[in-house]
Amino acid sequence: MSVKASWDIFCVVVDNYGDIGVTWRLARQLVVEHGQQVRLWIDDLQTFARLQPSASATASQQWHEGVEIRHWSPQWPDVEPADVVIEAFACRLPDEYIAAMAASKRRILWLNLEYLSAEDWVVGCHALPSMQSDGLQKYFFFPGFEEGTGGLIREGDLIARREAFQNDLSLREAFLQSFDLNVQPGTTLLSLFAYENPAIASWLDALAAQAQPSQLLVPEGRVLEDVARWLELEQLRAGDRYQRGSLDIAVLPFMTQHQYDMLLWCCDFNAVRGEESFIRAQWAGRPLVWHIYPQEEDAHWDKLNAFFELYLRGLTPEASDALRGFWRAWNSGEGSGEAWLTMLEHEAQLLAHAEHWTRKQVANGDLAGKLVFFYADWLGATPA
Repeated sequence: MSVKASWDIFCVVVDNYGDIGVTWRLARQLVVEHGQQVRLWIDDLQTFARLQPSASATASQQWHEGVEIRHWSPQWPDVEPADVVIEAFACRLPDEYIAAMAASKRRILWLNLEYLSAEDWVVGCHALPSMQSDGLQKYFFFPGFEEGTGGLIREGDLIARREAFQNDLSLREAFLQSFDLNVQPGTTLLSLFAYENPAIASWLDALAAQAQPSQLLVPEGRVLEDVARWLELEQLRAGDRYQRGSLDIAVLPFMTQHQYDMLLWCCDFNAVRGEESFIRAQWAGRPLVWHIYPQEEDAHWDKLNAFFELYLRGLTPEASDALRGFWRAWNSGEGSGEAWLTMLEHEAQLLAHAEHWTRKQVANGDLAGKLVFFYADWLGATPA
C-alpha cells in the first residue's frame, strides 16, 4: 500500500511537447493509480492547453483529472512546499521555494527527474543523493530501460487497452474514420512525427515506388515542411490528402495524448521523435524509428548507440544490422530509402521483437510506481 503524500512537479516547456507530455502523464498517474495529491507547475500554459483542450491557457490555478495545475510565473506565490518535490528535466526551482523547503521543519524529498537515457552510467547514478549548500539533499532519478533505473512512464492498464484496441479491427476503423480515413485492406499504415529531417524525401520516394500500398499519417508538426517540399507544395494543413505512386499521405490535426496513443496502436510502423513519443511508440509493440534530438558535439549519437546496445539484443545479426542501418540513415539524413527497403526484408522478425521488448519493459516496472516506492522507502530511512 503506497504512502499518501503531496507532490509538487515543476515543468519548464523548453521545446515542443516532450517535457510537458511526460510530466502531465506522470501527474495524472500519481493521482489516479496511487492516490497522491499532485500540483503541477507549468511555465507555458498555452502549450499545455493544446495537450489538454479543456484547460485554460490563462488561469493561474485550475484542476484537470484530479491534478491541480498552477501557472509557474515570475511572481512566485507564497505556498507551502509539498512532501515530494520534483524538478523535471533539469529545470531550476524558484529560489523562494527552495528557501521555504530549507526552512520547513518537515522532511521533504527533493528529486531531479532526469531525461531518459540508455547509457550504462545511468544505472550507477540512479537514486544518488546530492547535498546542497543550504543543507537540503537532492536525489537524481533516472528513467531507463534496465532494472536498476526508474523505468518508463506507463499507466497500469495501458497494455491491456492497447491489446484490446489492436485485437478489434472495428476500433481501428472507427478511430481512422474519425479523421475521414478509410484504409483499404492490405495497406501498410505508418505514422510520421519527427523533427525537420532531410532523410524524409528518400524514404517517401521508397514508399511511393513500392508495390505495397502505404498510408502515411502525419500529425501537425515540424516535419510537415519536409513532406510539403517532397510534394512540391508551399505548405500542408490538417485535413490535406495527397497521393503519389502507391503512397497516400494524410495530414492529421494536433492530437491529444490519448488520440496519439491510438494512432501509434493503429500503425504497422511509427516514426517518432524526442522522448515522449519515443516511449509511447515502444508501448505500441510495433517497429519504429527514433529521431533523437540533435545535441552539441554529436552527443546524441552516444545516446542512440547506447539504446541500440539494449534494444538489438535477441535479433539475428542480419536484422540487427538492417535496423541499425535504417536508424542511422534516418538520423544522419542520408540513404534512408535504400536502408528502408533492406529493413523490410526482416519485417516479421522486427515485429515480434518489438512486442518482446515491450514485455521486457513492463517487467521493469513503471516510473510513477517506482517514484512512490522510492518515497516510501526514503521515509523509512534514518534521517541523516
